[in-house]
Amino acid sequence: MSSLFYIIIITIIFSTLNFVHSRTLTETTSTTTLDVTASLQKTQSVFSSYNPKAKPQAFNQQKQKQTQSQTLSSLTLELHTRTSILSRPTHTHTHSHTDYKSLTIARLERDSARLKSLTTRLHLALTGILQSDLEPSGGRGQEQQQDLQGPIISGTSQGSGEYFCRVAIGRPPTPAYMVLDTGSDVNWLQCAPCADCYQQADPIFEPASSASYSPLSCETKQCKSLDVSECRNGTCLYEVAYGDGSYTVGEFVTETLTLGSASVNNVAIGCGHNNEGLFIGAAGLLGLGGGKLSLPSQLNATSFSYCLVDRDSDSASTLEFNSPLPPNAVTAPLHRNPKLDTFYYVGVSGLSVGGESLRIPESAFEVDSGGNGGIIIDSGTAVSRLQTGTYNSLRDAFVKGTRRLGLASTNGVALFDTCYDLSSKTSVEVPTVAFHFPNGKVLALAAKNVLIPVDSTGTFCLAFAPTSSAFSIIGNVQQQQTRVAFDLANSLIGFSSTKC
Repeated sequence: MSSLFYIIIITIIFSTLNFVHSRTLTETTSTTTLDVTASLQKTQSVFSSYNPKAKPQAFNQQKQKQTQSQTLSSLTLELHTRTSILSRPTHTHTHSHTDYKSLTIARLERDSARLKSLTTRLHLALTGILQSDLEPSGGRGQEQQQDLQGPIISGTSQGSGEYFCRVAIGRPPTPAYMVLDTGSDVNWLQCAPCADCYQQADPIFEPASSASYSPLSCETKQCKSLDVSECRNGTCLYEVAYGDGSYTVGEFVTETLTLGSASVNNVAIGCGHNNEGLFIGAAGLLGLGGGKLSLPSQLNATSFSYCLVDRDSDSASTLEFNSPLPPNAVTAPLHRNPKLDTFYYVGVSGLSVGGESLRIPESAFEVDSGGNGGIIIDSGTAVSRLQTGTYNSLRDAFVKGTRRLGLASTNGVALFDTCYDLSSKTSVEVPTVAFHFPNGKVLALAAKNVLIPVDSTGTFCLAFAPTSSAFSIIGNVQQQQTRVAFDLANSLIGFSSTKC
């Protein structure tokens, strides 16, 4: 009886130790430092560095003649400043705002529209409603497995909260800024003649000037892969409606796409003559989703990765294809939704704040049999959205931690309900927010990916928000200064902290 008693006591002790270990991270990860001064300086530089006489960056013809095998040093060749991609003031919405707070509000409004678009896309897939219900009133190239890359630029200077990739279309190559979008599959750009085109930084693409422009017939597999298509005089017409009122309509064609020094032939792309929406500044969109028509799929890419610069940065980084996972990457399972192959779902097992794991069931991050739930990673959504219950747990733990650290709270701003007055601070410690993945992997976010400025006077807000949508989202604010790698061949996603 005595031996049994001691066995029970020892079991309880070890169970308690294991519980504590599973709920608490090491002490060194409980807080992280936010450089308040540097963050506020960036909010001011958004306006002070503007040069209305600057022209969009020309596509460097010499670089296109380099070998198609990229070296590590080539990653630093094509860096851009904000002023280098502007032609005149009307080509950017950034400077239609007189202060950083009004710019923030506009960004958040666009972000809400983005969320609506993604939510609508999944809802249509789950309910079986055809995307053609969103109609507005108005062959794969056999590419060698090679490293392809192009520069990524913060969309701040393009009048959008998105990120843009500098590419060239056609022969001879015409340079264009394209929105980078992991939540879309169809590639498209605005084409002349325009029935209705929004303003973009570069001249509208002229199909008649390209020797590689080739319309697709209605019987091609590319045309049949479209969600919404129509046949007119034997030519395939496409339409993509994004659920937030944005759309593009035109001919579905194949073209030559130049990424860095490599040219890719016969890429299926939409040539839009009727376009409207939140794409101001960009010529079109590069779809990096998981569907058949996305750019990674057409390139037969085994992987791709990007590193997103700070949203207020005037520098650039890269989008890469067929490059290996960085050796220091924190990896997580990459899942797909059987109801919709576009989105990339991350295998998340939990969240922690201030070194303590939140009491959230792992099922809260999983896709159920009906296609609901799960957490996607998205380049186009700025602020991470969490299911309301999960968000409340994260917010409450964060507020508790900031109270212990003596941060002064203030009124919420737009969709942000947790904000702080840091106007008298040069730097502060904030609770570390971390994503936990299976096999014990942890991605701890830097302070600037958690608390972001919403004005230039010292108001910072928790860059997460609740959602009643069918899924959660890891947004680009949380991805900034991190190389995010999608290992498609091995169904892994990797995160590597870097300066881009």
